[in-house]
Amino acid sequence: ATTLIFLLALNQVPEAARGYALAILLGLLCSLAGNVVLMLPGDRFVAGLVSFLLAHIAYIVAFVAAPEVRFTLASSLTLLPLILYGTAIFWRLMPHLGGVRLPVFVYLLVTVAMAWCAVDRWRVAQTTSAASAALGGLLFVISDSTLAWNRFIGRFRSAQAIVLGTYFMAQWLIALSV
Repeated sequence: ATTLIFLLALNQVPEAARGYALAILLGLLCSLAGNVVLMLPGDRFVAGLVSFLLAHIAYIVAFVAAPEVRFTLASSLTLLPLILYGTAIFWRLMPHLGGVRLPVFVYLLVTVAMAWCAVDRWRVAQTTSAASAALGGLLFVISDSTLAWNRFIGRFRSAQAIVLGTYFMAQWLIALSV
């Protein structure tokens, strides 16, 4: 599915947004690598985490480099709810993380930053592209926190459907933002 999303995004790259599109495409490729790593036998959680971390960094580069972005005091107001959510999730996860506490913290920090950059871009630009990226960024936060909850705190029946549904929708919406 991620390969198809990548190909769809590749097919719609406008000349004017080449830098933005390249960063999004790089993020999709890193996500594809993460998908492949997690499908391999054995527990490759940290390798998958690194792949998706790189994807989120690529998305941040795209969202921050967009010409309409300008960070202001209002930008910090869009960050506050995400910080509160990220803090609550990490606080709940922390006793269960063991040796992966630092990697999960860094990953969560970057995921929240990615969603913030996407949401703030939408706050300023108010375009369909920015709205698509913002919704995708927020869905990534839901997907990743559900995955973490299911892995570290306790498994629940609908976790896989929530994780995959929000993950693929997030990727598709971010790809549509190209």
